[in-house]
Amino acid sequence: MTDILVTDFVITLLIFLRIFAVFLAAPILGHRAFPVVGKVFLSAVLAYITFLTIIKAKHLQVDTDFFSIALYGFKEILTGLIIGYVLNFVFYGINFAGTLIGVDIGLSMSTVLNPMLETESNTIGELINILAILLFFLINGHHYLIRAMVSSFKVIPIGKYTITQSAFDLMIRYSAMVFIIAIKIAAPIMVSYFLVNLGEGIISRAIPQMQVFFVTQPLKIGMGFLLLIFSLPIYVYFIKNLLMNFENSLFDLIKAMGT
Repeated sequence: MTDILVTDFVITLLIFLRIFAVFLAAPILGHRAFPVVGKVFLSAVLAYITFLTIIKAKHLQVDTDFFSIALYGFKEILTGLIIGYVLNFVFYGINFAGTLIGVDIGLSMSTVLNPMLETESNTIGELINILAILLFFLINGHHYLIRAMVSSFKVIPIGKYTITQSAFDLMIRYSAMVFIIAIKIAAPIMVSYFLVNLGEGIISRAIPQMQVFFVTQPLKIGMGFLLLIFSLPIYVYFIKNLLMNFENSLFDLIKAMGT
């Protein structure tokens, strides 16, 4: 009886480590504004529920010696960090897109602190990043993340080494999507300002005495805000679909880690 209780406790502890690692690495939920005590408590509750509903029915057996527990714990933490961190790529791409837009508009020196990424970002990047966070909660992205995390125990056995070749290839492809996402979001502004800069060059050649860049700078800032206002519904639609599609990609990664 004692051996059964010890085994159940070790399995629950390993489940807790994976879930807690997801909360540490996941976007928004992993931010320091979410208290560590709250993360520990929520991870413990989810670990207990997961053990009772998924793991206990499988009658899983694990070694309970110290070396085995440490090795299993390291693998579970690694698995949780990978699952939680992958979703950050979307927010990195969105933040990078805002940086590109801010540079084109002329607000590259207007920077604020991004509390989620804990880096400096221009005001446009922070505005789009806040929009993405609101959409993340509106589409219940945090619920989807928890479901994916709990479902991972059905696909990835406890203590399994998860960095397979297919999972590694998927992570490389998802990281490359940061630049693709940024260009897709910033493309309307970048194309518009390419034409504006082209017009500035033509005017400066036609009227050399005119201080083109000094005269057009306020116009470029005003035009940038107008373009952002008119493009806002498109950004909402695009970012919403982007987050929902990337959540499906998270399940693909979990399946690849379980093979």
